[in-house]
Amino acid sequence: MAQIQTESFSCSVCLELLKEPVTVPCGHSYCRMCISSFWDGENKKDVYSCPQCRETFTPRPVLMKSTMLAELVEELRKSRLQDDRCVQSFAAAEDVACDVCVGRKVKAFKSCLNCVASYCEEHLQPHHQSAAFKRHRLVNPSKKLQENICSRHDEVMKMFCRTDQQCICFLCSMEEHKGHHMVSAAVEHTERQRELQESQADIYKNIQDREKELQLLEEELKSIQLSADHSVQHSQQIITELIRVLHRRSSELEKEVRSKQQNEVSAVRALQEKLEQEISELKKRDAELQQISTTEDHIQFVLRYSSLSALSVSTHSAITHTHPHSCFQELTEHLHTILMEDWTKVCGTVERVKVLQLPEPTSRAGFLEYSQKITLDPNTAHTHLRLSQGNRKVTLMRNNQNYHRHPERFIEYPQVLSRESLTGRCYWEVEVGGGGVGVAVAYKSISRRGEGKECLFGCNDKSWTLECYKNKYTFIHNNICTKVSGPGSSRVGVYVDHTAATLSFYSVSDTMTLLHRVKTTFTEPLHMGIYIDYINIIGESAEICRL
Repeated sequence: MAQIQTESFSCSVCLELLKEPVTVPCGHSYCRMCISSFWDGENKKDVYSCPQCRETFTPRPVLMKSTMLAELVEELRKSRLQDDRCVQSFAAAEDVACDVCVGRKVKAFKSCLNCVASYCEEHLQPHHQSAAFKRHRLVNPSKKLQENICSRHDEVMKMFCRTDQQCICFLCSMEEHKGHHMVSAAVEHTERQRELQESQADIYKNIQDREKELQLLEEELKSIQLSADHSVQHSQQIITELIRVLHRRSSELEKEVRSKQQNEVSAVRALQEKLEQEISELKKRDAELQQISTTEDHIQFVLRYSSLSALSVSTHSAITHTHPHSCFQELTEHLHTILMEDWTKVCGTVERVKVLQLPEPTSRAGFLEYSQKITLDPNTAHTHLRLSQGNRKVTLMRNNQNYHRHPERFIEYPQVLSRESLTGRCYWEVEVGGGGVGVAVAYKSISRRGEGKECLFGCNDKSWTLECYKNKYTFIHNNICTKVSGPGSSRVGVYVDHTAATLSFYSVSDTMTLLHRVKTTFTEPLHMGIYIDYINIIGESAEICRL
């Protein structure tokens, strides 16, 4: 019925409910704006038609508002708006429904924690009007109200047992929770809310710290890009210079070779002409001798031969046989020497491209981002060392531990290496106690036995150690000892950046204090090491901390 009414009061031009309805002489009704616009668009001279029945009117009719029709349309508009609101207020599957509504339920407006029920706006009115409901606590609609009911006593839970960490009702507090530490749910809520706010503040601070670190990393990425671009540009300049040098040397070599070629050809041509001349003279003399040889008159023969011998000239020429290619070989070798000199000069101008390294962390939180799980290798442990706590703790013992023989085991000194190698950026902490304990890094190729100290951490070029003894520190490398000052602490932090070849030792307490930093060159993978001096009492230990 509502659909029929809506269509009956709709404008056939805009298909919407009539706005300021007017009726034309044929009886059809339109919006004043719609029929006026329609007639304004007609091009017929003083002839106007109805858009529905096409009846024509002359002259243009005067449009008068239909008051009764306008009132009916307004009532219909209000009725439809109210129906739409009712449809929108009905509870869907995902909504919290009013527990009082009968039939099709309306969306709940509030939930009452005391009544353990949800109400729409209409059924919520008693909570606002009656004094009996003034103390009831209203919250936003919730589907979890039944979770507030004690499953044992079917009572509303209003207390919290801190002993058992659970919500309870009043009867629970008198029975199984009697004597426990209990507070009201409101007090516990306030306390947890305070902790929540503190956690949110910590999270917010961590977010800010991470965003700053992220910004630093973005800047590092830009620096890396700029460094790479500079390296590529510089390399291209070097190659361009080398190409230019090669072209120049090639041109010079070609000129020198062609000049040498011309000189050698001229010399050979001169020898050819000389040889041809001598051959001609020799052939002429041979002909004369041949003619004399046929003379039978003895007197004439003697006279002619004597005359010929007197005019005789030696035509023998000693021509040195040369190898023209040898001179070109010399030129090639000379060019090679020059190019090597040019290469050395050009390479001498090359700036060594440095790999951009991230800065060392400045806070313990920053170091912990590079923490690595490290365990001690039983195959390297000295026989007087006992490993425990998942191979994280090492203890000096009086008796041998009956370890099996292994080529990687330290024989002379009570020390042990880690199972894992240290790559990239690594951080760990060691609880050293008060005795003589050495916290070290070493190559796996370090000697395991020897008569001297060549296998002791710090006494060779394969290991670096910080010796901690009664809050005093000594750094040792390659048998060179360096006294280190700093606050005493039972915990030592070690940071290694294998790529940047940096090794740092820190005293860790409430704050971190740098004890010693080494800038060197690592040529092999590193392993963490621990050394416990024999001067310690039996039972002295050191432990890799869980981070």
